[in-house]
Amino acid sequence: MIKKGILILIVLLNIGCDQISKNIVREKVTPNDYITILGDNFILTNVENTGAMLGFGQNLSPVLKVLCLQLLPIAILLIMLISILKNKKISKLQAIAFAFVIGGGIGNLIDRILYNSVTDFFHIKMGFFKTGIFNMADVSVTLGALIILFFSISFKKSEA
Repeated sequence: MIKKGILILIVLLNIGCDQISKNIVREKVTPNDYITILGDNFILTNVENTGAMLGFGQNLSPVLKVLCLQLLPIAILLIMLISILKNKKISKLQAIAFAFVIGGGIGNLIDRILYNSVTDFFHIKMGFFKTGIFNMADVSVTLGALIILFFSISFKKSEA
């Protein structure tokens, strides 16, 4: 098991990277601007997402938004953090992956609580591969989730 201090540091670094990048975008990029980087493959923009991933939930009532997009995620992230800090059987890689998910989740929660929206600013278009508009918190959550998924599949194969 990885040391608790290192896990908390990973969570804080993910939050910090996310919040710093969002603050730079809020200050330097005009809302809905479309700045091409590396041709038309990598786009920098500034979009406020009042929902969750890909705008899910943006039409919910204000009460349901607070419940579904703030309170429920806070509870889930706290449970995840407590679980990885207490679980002595979790591998180092799993613990780091969960720390990425938690850090990214908290990064987006900070936006929802402070701004009632999440600042998104990256968009990738490479041939048939296109993403929605996302931010560094989304990268953290996705990377952590992919590592957890990979580890779970590998673990199931080794059990068989």
